[in-house]
Amino acid sequence: MTAPLRGSDPIVVDVALGARSYDIVIGRGQLASLGARIAKLRPGAKVAIVSDKNVAARHLDAAVAAVKGNVLQVCTVVLPPGESTKSFEHLASLCDHLISQRIERNDLVIALGGGVIGDLTGFAAAIVRRGLDYVQVPTSLLAQVDSSVGGKTAIDSPQGKNLIGAFHQPVLVIADTALLDTLPEREFRAGYAEVAKYGLLGDAAFFAWLEANWKDVFAGGPAREHAIATSCRAKAAIVARDERETGDRMLLNLGHTFGHALEAAAGYSDRLLHGEAIAIGMALAFEFSARRGLLPKAEAERAIGHLAAVGLPTRIGQVEGGGPPLDELMDLIAQDKKVSRGKLTFILARGIGNAFVAPEVDAQDVRAFLAEMLKQAN
Repeated sequence: MTAPLRGSDPIVVDVALGARSYDIVIGRGQLASLGARIAKLRPGAKVAIVSDKNVAARHLDAAVAAVKGNVLQVCTVVLPPGESTKSFEHLASLCDHLISQRIERNDLVIALGGGVIGDLTGFAAAIVRRGLDYVQVPTSLLAQVDSSVGGKTAIDSPQGKNLIGAFHQPVLVIADTALLDTLPEREFRAGYAEVAKYGLLGDAAFFAWLEANWKDVFAGGPAREHAIATSCRAKAAIVARDERETGDRMLLNLGHTFGHALEAAAGYSDRLLHGEAIAIGMALAFEFSARRGLLPKAEAERAIGHLAAVGLPTRIGQVEGGGPPLDELMDLIAQDKKVSRGKLTFILARGIGNAFVAPEVDAQDVRAFLAEMLKQAN
């Protein structure tokens, strides 16, 4: 594992996808380099910057200033914040706006925001004029280490999260770590769940480093940048091996089968943030793995204990308003994107840093396990 970065050193991580390869640029103050970088990628382009109301109030002016003088024209779109924005209504509105502004295939769309804005903007870019290029400028920890990288774009359905979308890779990701300074503590903590995920699924040494250094990651500085860079390297390597999620990339869904179901049951609301849902989902995945004899109980307790130590929820009973009914939870799990011919697929673990894809998990085993977890929650 590499030594932590010095705070002044930006790092560039390559997502190696042949002709569609792109860079993830990580470091404090990197938003200021946005204009120069896109001028090299698309000289003379028009640019549309898409953001939400909360992020725009903090960072839109700086983003516009960074691109002005480097592009032919810049327009902005500001959407409502929150998961509910990932809808057909807002997708249609955004697509119409991009078309009305005559954003063409040789122009650029910039997603300035968290995972919601990144997913929605990327999906709009995938379908307007049958494909526009776009740049991700993630402003949340979760987006910097997860959703901005890898080309998954989507909106939500009442049946589940991210069920309507497309694979569409960005041409550049700018992860300015200074933008995280304005994040509410709850949102930063929720994003940390995705950082811990990379250690839990495939890097035991990184997980041990997080156990020792998580307070420094929260405080900011070199430890934060090291955690983000390590997470991005891990995801970039997996995406390069399996862009379309037919094999290894499914490992990135550790905790997501349980977590997405809980998030949907909570109505995609502030009752349960995405990262909080994933923390509970990972805890359930490790507990379920231990009960199936895949790893020692102490190993599962260590994984769950770290999530709890940083202040993340790890039990269904910690969902505001209580957990959903068992039948509802099972129905939502049955809509998981990894389901194949009606058979449930989970990401389970043989130890910390040793996750694997478990196909055809018996639904009755899952049901019995969740019934016990829900009983403990009540």
